[in-house]
Amino acid sequence: MRTINIKRYILPVAMVCLCACGGEKGDEAVIRVAILRGPTAIAFAGWMDEPPVINGKTVIVEITDSPEQMQAILIKGDADIAALPMINAANLYNKGVRYTLAGCPVWGNLYLIGKRDAKQLHVFGSGTTPDILTRYHINKHNLSYPLNYTLQTASEITQGLLAGKVEAAVLGEPFVSLVLHRDTAFHILADLNNPDGTSPGFAEAAIVLKPERESNRHTLDSLLRITCCLPDDNSAKVIRILEERKIFPPGTITSQSIERCKIHYLPAKEAEQDILTFLQIIFSYEPKAIGGKLPDKGFISPLLRPF
Repeated sequence: MRTINIKRYILPVAMVCLCACGGEKGDEAVIRVAILRGPTAIAFAGWMDEPPVINGKTVIVEITDSPEQMQAILIKGDADIAALPMINAANLYNKGVRYTLAGCPVWGNLYLIGKRDAKQLHVFGSGTTPDILTRYHINKHNLSYPLNYTLQTASEITQGLLAGKVEAAVLGEPFVSLVLHRDTAFHILADLNNPDGTSPGFAEAAIVLKPERESNRHTLDSLLRITCCLPDDNSAKVIRILEERKIFPPGTITSQSIERCKIHYLPAKEAEQDILTFLQIIFSYEPKAIGGKLPDKGFISPLLRPF
């Protein structure tokens, strides 16, 4: 665990204080942030514990339980900021839902786990990120695993592994840690998140914001870097925050599972090439997952948006 570098916190916090003192008027006294339960919630533990204030408005984190719920929230415009799978963000953009891509907080959370002699691979979520990256990995490495889609969720696959009915599967945290802890016969057979060993990983998650929040982007980027550093700097604190707020059951996440989530924030412009690479892979395997086409340049650069 790294020692926290206090100096890097001073400037962003000062910026927020200045913004709060100058506070702009608005109909809402809060800034609503919608987060999917899962690895992205880990990245936002800092905001849950100490909500920042931007332009006099307190940031409130609200947890949702499915991409479908998140999509409905964004279509209705009920969140100022949201964190969701990158493919859903691209899909909504292609459908004209007017949210701006701020950046990426999670760079990979998918692992192939199983017994070393496994002959079949279970995957959940046909046409979603786990399925697409599994097929990409198999093709790239010339593997011969037949894919089994009979189990529909990560929870069902986890139960199948622990019951001895599944030999190998693709899972994310915290399910990976749960299986490895419960049964030492299982191992991580492959990391599906870093195809060449040099990139930060796949830009699997996105943070989006309403266009009217674009003027706060510099402050938001600073705050997002801070909250995304906390899991690495102080995993014990993050675990306590998440368990106290019942985001995860006690004992579900560990420092190792947090490390495997690859949490760090990069603004969209800094991560542009990684985002485009990821979306190109998605498009080549499952075009409809991102709305049938690659998003235009306005997805990453708001000034270039066609609407």
